Amino acid sequence: MNHSSALPEPDALREALREVIDPEVGVNIVDLGLVYRLAYEDGVVVVEMTMTSPACPLGDMIADEVDEVLRRRLPPNTPIDVRLVWDPPWSPEMMSAAARRHFDRQWSA
Repeated sequence: MNHSSALPEPDALREALREVIDPEVGVNIVDLGLVYRLAYEDGVVVVEMTMTSPACPLGDMIADEVDEVLRRRLPPNTPIDVRLVWDPPWSPEMMSAAARRHFDRQWSA
């Protein structure tokens, strides 16, 4: 079944992922620079994302939340594949200006 006419644009889905907050730092995963790629591949929504560290204990929980946010915006039964990747490794330079301001305020308080 082809849902292509009903599928939101990848940019809209990426924007929706701002609802997913990394509970350790209180910043959404998009501004943290954790979402590397979001695309449709053969009818599957593929998200490649990382964590700030491979040892992050919240990786599965955050990936589940990504899946949940996307399911609320996609037609029923649209396959979603959330992949945790470690290359390239995350670094603070990947954060948006908004995330940097958040941490600047925290560190200067």
